[in-house]
Amino acid sequence: MPIYIYQNPITEEVIEVVQSMSEDHIYFDESGLKWKRVFVGSQLNTNATIDHWSSNDFVNKTANTKGSYGDLMDRSAELSEKRAKDNGGVDPVKQNYFNNYSNSRKGTLHPKDPRKKKKGNDNIQINF
Repeated sequence: MPIYIYQNPITEEVIEVVQSMSEDHIYFDESGLKWKRVFVGSQLNTNATIDHWSSNDFVNKTANTKGSYGDLMDRSAELSEKRAKDNGGVDPVKQNYFNNYSNSRKGTLHPKDPRKKKKGNDNIQINF
């Protein structure tokens, strides 16, 4: 049931009253004084903003959201672009991942690592 806010016109005391949406939103105190209803903006909380530098924030805000794995990957890519924009075009989190990948595989670069050189033309490609 929604909570409605009323203010005493004499003392300016404010109270919260639980009323159903179908009721008339009028409040009278014990002495029969009609209180004024106070209108406030909605207090909607969304997961629209995620701190793009915080991995914990990403995990906490996407843990219980509905969507596909692809949606999660798209959100992760958006945050990576924001980090890259803040850091001169290079996402340090992604670069650290590529470095760890390379170190654990005796220098082999990740397939999506921008340092990986490709030679050839459109029909033939040779990866080093």
